[in-house]
Amino acid sequence: MKVSNMTSSKGNKIANQFVITDDVGNTFFQSYNSMIVKKTKVTEFIDTIELDQKYWNYSNTTGKYRNIFLDENINETKKKIKSGEYKLVNLND
Repeated sequence: MKVSNMTSSKGNKIANQFVITDDVGNTFFQSYNSMIVKKTKVTEFIDTIELDQKYWNYSNTTGKYRNIFLDENINETKKKIKSGEYKLVNLND
């Protein structure tokens, strides 16, 4: 398992914003002590995305770094939730 801080556009480490990669290639975005996103590797080119139902849009800071992690904006994320492409689950049990 590997844990690293997210980095700013200037290359600085961002406090309390983490990307975690497990031993099978899944990646997670954690903000402070809460897991926000889980990307599960299905194939080399396909991931499934799960968002924590409580914390996925918890604050502006969480949203900013979630958008960076997913490489999309909030409207795109909402559309994917509504379509069922992204699942809302409990990632913090």
